[in-house]
Amino acid sequence: MSDKPILLTGASGGLGRMLARELAALGHRLRLTDIAPFPDALPEHCVFERADLEDGVTIARLAEGVSHILHFGGVSTNQPFEDILGPNLRGLHHIYEAARREGARVAFASSNHSIGFHARPEVGGEKLDADCQFRPDSYYGLSKAYGELMGRLYWDKHGVENINYRIGSCFPEPIDRRMLSTWLSQADLLRLVAATIAAPRLGHSVIWACSDNPQSYWENDHRGRIGWMPLDSAEAFRAKLGGIISADPATERNQGGAYCGERYSRATPPPLDAFDLD
Repeated sequence: MSDKPILLTGASGGLGRMLARELAALGHRLRLTDIAPFPDALPEHCVFERADLEDGVTIARLAEGVSHILHFGGVSTNQPFEDILGPNLRGLHHIYEAARREGARVAFASSNHSIGFHARPEVGGEKLDADCQFRPDSYYGLSKAYGELMGRLYWDKHGVENINYRIGSCFPEPIDRRMLSTWLSQADLLRLVAATIAAPRLGHSVIWACSDNPQSYWENDHRGRIGWMPLDSAEAFRAKLGGIISADPATERNQGGAYCGERYSRATPPPLDAFDLD
């Protein structure tokens, strides 16, 4: 284990708090930051400082001497573009500039919403590979596509190693039929982050961050580089949740679910092929 600390942004959110607690228990030294106060007792081996991701000077100072930046900060739900712009676009640039200066790795909490307008596959049908086209379903999803491309740029141009977690639905339990395909248990997320920190090489990697769900929409990513395999599955919830769907066609047709249906105004569904203009 490296003796360098790890910077965790978004530390006051639900996933950030879990990661802070569990990574500290594994013996990692963490610098925690968020624009909101940390609501829990501070775990051992952790320090916390409030900071705005748009404050590049503070982000650079917090990143001094770190081995990894676990970037879970920013707006985490679909919001108007102006609310997304600062923390999710400009803030991410500050993260990558800090990583470049420090020679640190970046683990970016991306999202399935970066590809949300891909149609859901039929049972047994062809699944998406990690190199599929971006088809964001919202300004939030667009910011996640931007974040993955930022990682591509900083790896190609500056050699900044980065891994992009396309998180499905990370909740204590799945809550509807879609999440039987997209659910990521918090325990599998912790194992994913721990494997990232321990991996000898990342390069520029993309991971479908979901549990071992038989009807997942996704396959073929870079998890072999870090030796991660999910251990949990949503299948145990099928009898309880298999009938819970929405009444909205755009929501049910597309992988991004409700983010696709929100403020949807097309008269007809988009083509299955992103470049088919017929």
